[in-house]
Amino acid sequence: MVAPRIGYLLPTRERVMEGQHETGPLLALAERAEALGYDSIWVGDSLLARPRHDPMTLLAAVAARTRRVEMGTAVLLPALRNPVLLAHQWATLDRLAEGRMILGVGIASNVQNIRDEFEAAGVPWDKRLGRMLEGLRLCRALWTGEPVEWDGRWRVKAGTLGPTPHRPGGPPIWVAGNAEPTIERVGRHFDGWFPNGPTPAQYAETWRAMQAAAQAAGRPPGAITGAAYLTLAVDENAARAHERMDRFLAQYYGQRPDVMRKRQACFAGPLAAAREWLAAYAEAGVTHFALRFAGEHERQLELLARLRDDLRLPAPRHAG
Repeated sequence: MVAPRIGYLLPTRERVMEGQHETGPLLALAERAEALGYDSIWVGDSLLARPRHDPMTLLAAVAARTRRVEMGTAVLLPALRNPVLLAHQWATLDRLAEGRMILGVGIASNVQNIRDEFEAAGVPWDKRLGRMLEGLRLCRALWTGEPVEWDGRWRVKAGTLGPTPHRPGGPPIWVAGNAEPTIERVGRHFDGWFPNGPTPAQYAETWRAMQAAAQAAGRPPGAITGAAYLTLAVDENAARAHERMDRFLAQYYGQRPDVMRKRQACFAGPLAAAREWLAAYAEAGVTHFALRFAGEHERQLELLARLRDDLRLPAPRHAG
């Protein structure tokens, strides 16, 4: 029997929205999550569209304050960054964390404030997917520690990166998104799938196809991790939980909560029902959860801390 790994998303965006820019309380939450047995700590990414702490800087502090938990981005936007700098930063982070880093990445939602963010950073919005994919290939090449020659969007002439990451080849890269090309892309080239929108049934269907793509590419069973980014408001009073979720989504995204609930996997209700909801995702193939809480972080951290053992499942059977 296997138990899914349970991670916790630090409320960097929420704290900045509340005018609380201090990092001490965030680091204390990370330490508390580790003490409660959580397996991973996550942070989001945005420059101006959804103001929050810089993820790599904050994760360096989390790495120094923790010993066991994995850490990652949910998710980073690599297209906003020069990949040579990104490779250097992540290699150093992976050394600080002694191999506990996971690089979660995405291409960014097509909404106006994120398009404006790209413009402010001097990065063209068009072809951002190509920028992300080439940039990650360049990161992986630099993480080998061997001299790199590169002639594409970026030019590298016999460039050698040091330090190399703690793990040979660099940290695992998990890719967000639900679009059809993501199935083949993750199955063939990346280390994990990290969506935030599918239902359990949709997740199971896509996960089967992704495993088949990995097998067709000659990758070994278990080469990719099935992860999920899920948002919860747990309260024995279901009406109060739904009210808190709607308020959270409206404030966080500046859009109607009913619209956001259709785009993102959200749960509001009692703990027993939350257990069933998460169990359905575990049955669908999720082996690593990143949980985002709609408020009341300390209380919800305690409530969800023991769910991993309740979600034990038979060892997964790989495609084929």
